[in-house]
Amino acid sequence: MSEQIKHECGIAMVRLRKPLAYYIEKYGTPAYAANKMYILMEKQRNRGQDGVGIANIKIDQKPGLRYISRYRSIDQEPIKRIFEKIAKKYKRARNEGGERFYDEQWMKENCAFTGEVWLGHLRYGTHGKNSIENCHPFLRQNNWRSRNLVVAGNFNMTNVDELFDILVRLGQHPKEKVDTVTVMEKIGHFLDEENNEIFRKYKDEYSNQEITEVIESEIDLQRVLSRACKDFDGGYAMAGMVGHGDAFVARDPNGIRPAYFYKDDEVIVVASEKPAIKTAFNVDYEQIEEIKPGHALIMKKNGEADQFKFIEPGTKTSCSFERIYFSRGTDPDIYQERKQLGRLLVPQVLKAINFDLKNTVFSYIPNTAETAFLGLMSGMEDYLSALRKEVVLEKKPVMDSLEDFLTFRPRVEKIILKDAKLRTFITDDNSRDEMVAHVYDTTYEVIRKGVDTLVIMDDSIVRGTTLEKSILTMLARLEPKKVVIVSSAPQIRFPDCYGIDMSKMSEFVAFRAMVGLIKDHNKEHLLGEVYERAKWALEKGEAINHVNTLYNEFSVEEISAKIAEIVKPEEMTADLEVLYQTVENLHEACPNHLGDWYFTGNFPTRGGMRVANRSFVNYMEGKMVRAY
Repeated sequence: MSEQIKHECGIAMVRLRKPLAYYIEKYGTPAYAANKMYILMEKQRNRGQDGVGIANIKIDQKPGLRYISRYRSIDQEPIKRIFEKIAKKYKRARNEGGERFYDEQWMKENCAFTGEVWLGHLRYGTHGKNSIENCHPFLRQNNWRSRNLVVAGNFNMTNVDELFDILVRLGQHPKEKVDTVTVMEKIGHFLDEENNEIFRKYKDEYSNQEITEVIESEIDLQRVLSRACKDFDGGYAMAGMVGHGDAFVARDPNGIRPAYFYKDDEVIVVASEKPAIKTAFNVDYEQIEEIKPGHALIMKKNGEADQFKFIEPGTKTSCSFERIYFSRGTDPDIYQERKQLGRLLVPQVLKAINFDLKNTVFSYIPNTAETAFLGLMSGMEDYLSALRKEVVLEKKPVMDSLEDFLTFRPRVEKIILKDAKLRTFITDDNSRDEMVAHVYDTTYEVIRKGVDTLVIMDDSIVRGTTLEKSILTMLARLEPKKVVIVSSAPQIRFPDCYGIDMSKMSEFVAFRAMVGLIKDHNKEHLLGEVYERAKWALEKGEAINHVNTLYNEFSVEEISAKIAEIVKPEEMTADLEVLYQTVENLHEACPNHLGDWYFTGNFPTRGGMRVANRSFVNYMEGKMVRAY
C-alpha cells in the first residue's frame, strides 16, 4: 500500500494443557510456552508495533504467591523489549536455583511468567495517545482469583457512549469512556454476577474457602459472555483470562475480526493469523480452525476446551481488507486470493493500454502489491497464450514476425523502490510534502519517453496524497506516454469503524472525487439534502446509510476519472488513468470474506450505518473529528 494506514491489532494465546513438568521433561526447558509466545508475536508484528503486552497466569498457585504477571511496552522494539525482560527472569532463576530451574514447583514459586495460560497483544493505536496505559492486556483485579480478569482484543465498538451509559446504570463509575475499558468492565461486571450467583447457591453447604473451589469449577463463561456482549456493536476478537485459569476468545457475530486456533493434547493456541500458528507449532494448515462468528473458544481450568455460541450469529462479513492487505501473504489462501485479485484486472488493464503490450511496461508499488501483480502478469500470460492459439489455429496474420509474436513476453521492470530509511522529521506542511516526494525512488532509463505506457499496481488507494506528492511526481520525470495506476481493491468510499484507522470520510480521494463531480454538475443541493437526511437518521436511530445516494449519482468510471484528475501533478504531461477493482471481482476472489463496507457502505451493524452518516455530517459541518 502506497499510503500506510494503521489497523487491526493482533492477539496471541497459549494454553498449556499439561503440568509444566511435562514440558520441562519433553522439551528440556521451562521456557517452552514463553518461546512459543515469542514466535507467535513476532510472526504477527505486522499487526501492530505501537505497543505490545504479555500476561501470564499460574494455575493453582499457593496463597501468598503472585499468580498473575504482566509486562507492557511502547519502546521502539516492544516485542524484543518484553521478551528480553522475561528472559532475564529465567536467567536469574537459573543462576539462583541451579538444578531447581528444572523443577516445576520451585519455578512457579520463584519465577514470573511460568504459568500455564498466556495472552499477548500487538497494538496499532487507531486513536488515543500511545501511552503504556493504552496497551493491552488490561487487568481488572480482585482478591478472589475467579474475579480477576485479564482482557486483550482486536476490536472497535461503534456504540461506546451507549455501553458507558449501561455501566453507569449498573451502578459502576467508569474512569474512562473508551471501548477497551468499557468492554472489560462490562465483562467484569457479569463475571462478578456469576461469582455471586454461585456463592449464594452454595453458601449454606460449604465454608467460604470451599466455595472458592466450587465457584472456580462451575463458572460458566458462555453465560458471562452472552450477558456481557449482547449490547456490543462492532467487530471484535476478544481474548480473556480469569485468575483461576479459565480463558476465552470470543468473536463478533459477523466474524468481522479474524481469530484462528489449534489444539492437541499438549496445547491450545489462538492467533489473529494462521501463519503464526503454523510457524510456531509446525502444524498443517488443515489443523488450524477458525473460531466461528458469535462463538467463543472457552478453555476451562482443567484444560478442556470447545467452541460455544454466546450470541446469535449474523451474516458472515469477514474483513476483506485482511485478504487484500493486512494479513501476511504467507497464508496459502490469502496468497491465492491476492493473485486472483490481480488476474481479474486483466480485461480492464488491456482496455486501458489499448491492447498494446509491446509498448507497455508493468510494475508495482513495493511490497504488499507484489502478489496481486504476479496475478496480473499471470493473467497477461494467459491472454497471450489464448491469442497465440487463436493465431496458430486460425492462421490469423500478425504485424510482427511469427517468431517474435510467439516469443513475446510482457515487459516487467522494477520501476518504484521504497527508501525505508527516509523519515519525515520536519512537521510543517511545505517541508513535509518535499520530504514525502522522496520516500520513493525510481529506476531511470528503462522507459522510452513518449512511447511507453507505464502500468503500476497498488493494492489500494486511500487518500491519494502519496500518489500525487510522491509516486506520480516521480513517474512524471520518466516522461512516459501514459501512466495507468491499478488498484487491486475497489474505491474506498466509507470510513471503517471496526478496527482500521479510516474514520474521516473527507480524507478519502474517492469521496473528494464524488463531491467534485457534484459541483461540476451543479448538484450542490444534493449535499444539503443528504446532510438533512443523515442528521435525521442520527436523531431517530435509523440504520440507513444516506451517503450512498450521492455516490449513486455517478458511475465507478466517472469517479475514477475524477480521481485521476485530482491526483495528477501539474508537471505531469503524460495521460493518467486510474483503475479500480470491481466489488464483484473482489467477492469472486475472496468468497469467504465478504465484508466490503468501506467500498459499498453496506455496514453489517447499525453502528456502522450511524458512523457513515456521522462522518458525512462532520464533513458538512467542517468538523475534522472521528465519527465514532
